[in-house]
Amino acid sequence: MTVAARILVGGRGKTEFEYGDGVLTKLGTFQKFFTQGELREYIESELGTEAVPAALGVFYVFRDSELRERFLAARYRRRSAAPRKRISELRFEQHRELIEPLIEWIANQGRPPDPDEIQEAGPIINEFGSLKRAFALIRRVTGSEAWDRISQRRTEVLLVYLALARLRSRPPISKLPIELQRDIRWFFGNYTKACRQADDLLFRAGNADAIDEACRRSSVGKLLPNALYVHQSALESLESILRVYEGCGRAYLGEIDSANIVKIHRFSGKVSYLVYPDFETDPHPSFARCVKLSMRTRDIECYDYADAENPPILHCKETFLQPDHPLAPKFARLTRQEEMHGLLSDAASIGTRAGWESRLQESGFALRGHRLCRRQTRDLTAAL
Repeated sequence: MTVAARILVGGRGKTEFEYGDGVLTKLGTFQKFFTQGELREYIESELGTEAVPAALGVFYVFRDSELRERFLAARYRRRSAAPRKRISELRFEQHRELIEPLIEWIANQGRPPDPDEIQEAGPIINEFGSLKRAFALIRRVTGSEAWDRISQRRTEVLLVYLALARLRSRPPISKLPIELQRDIRWFFGNYTKACRQADDLLFRAGNADAIDEACRRSSVGKLLPNALYVHQSALESLESILRVYEGCGRAYLGEIDSANIVKIHRFSGKVSYLVYPDFETDPHPSFARCVKLSMRTRDIECYDYADAENPPILHCKETFLQPDHPLAPKFARLTRQEEMHGLLSDAASIGTRAGWESRLQESGFALRGHRLCRRQTRDLTAAL
């Protein structure tokens, strides 16, 4: 079930007047606003089950607790590609089609499956004796290093999930989907040990110094003096502590509609979700909206720039992405062109749409998509 209500947030101006426990609108109607926390408490008290934030003012309520945990765990999954074959081996080549589903399954889960988790288990076991023996062959042929990295990433994903589960009521292992139970036993040995490590990670995410250090170490995102800015698609590449930090914000707010840049505040215990429409197609997209959450006070602020005459804009878009993002080379090429011609110097003067357009015009340049071109000069004789 989905439950939605209007949420009271700061930063949007006075268009209503307070009256009792609600407001009187311009039309003379009475409306009751909730905070995000109040709405969650109301839903849970009335329905007697946990409410999962889906967006600001929107919650999901699951009848089946296993479906809820499967949904929450899937939020923090990382994509993994199976390692390529490094050395040709006759038996591998003979049975490659048979074991291909096993390769893909382990690349996704990070561990060998139980026989009931993969349809091809019977033929593979008949040929190799067990699924683990088949995987041992795969490791020899493709190399163990990449598989170890996949296993490590899956371990981190589980820790992030379990850490954030502490913010609500972490279920007993018997209430988890069977595949999660098997994951936890494979990677941690037992549930108690996994929860202990997850709690350590969650508590470290509340340490501003630890967050600052992780931001400075981050191999993805744009680091500024007060924050790390990361594109939504690059969140999965952050360190576990930063994924938990951002996940705490998402666990409270849910998904912010159209937000594509996440601002991780390095010192203040805040996280902001920024909306830049046309990020992929506009070489310098305008800032449209921001939702900022203080995780210490749970205050929410919203700022809208959609109708601003001179909104802030983005430069150097590739810095927000993972290096292997398919659009990163195109964005980086434009940045190199702009740097070569000195257009990005004096960042304070080009941070808005008007300032940037002025810099382009003064320098005699224009943009055609993600390419910098010389501005066409008019025929002066004709102009006279």
